[in-house]
Amino acid sequence: MKKKNILINSIIILIFLYSNGLSAKLNFFEEGKIFFEQKEFDKSKFFFEKDIVFNPKNENSYLYLAKIFNLKDKLNEEENNLNSVLILNPKNDEAIYLLSLIKIKQSNYNEANELIKKFELVCNLFCDKKKEINNKLSKITPDEKNKN
Repeated sequence: MKKKNILINSIIILIFLYSNGLSAKLNFFEEGKIFFEQKEFDKSKFFFEKDIVFNPKNENSYLYLAKIFNLKDKLNEEENNLNSVLILNPKNDEAIYLLSLIKIKQSNYNEANELIKKFELVCNLFCDKKKEINNKLSKITPDEKNKN
């Protein structure tokens, strides 16, 4: 009987410790988001990266990292994180929108055009950005007269 009580108590303690550790891991994204909203981007970046270590399928951490890299004008890192978002969720309209802006900035008409077509199919939260992004794309559209 004594052995059963010890075993049961041990299991309860292990479950408690595991659940506390798991909840701490889940709070990394929320901590990062708080620091992001406070414009403490280096601290928020640290928490988003830590969240990715424990939860590599959290598309939101990659998205926030992309936003941080955008603010720091680190285009390659921003693009890498947006691509990670789209690998995890190909219908993430915000990531498609932001990646489209990058491709427009790079004057990459073909990729920007493909992304915009995809954006128009899946837009959910950012549908109001369709006109803006199409206007930006039209500024880099290859001139039809020069093709002849």
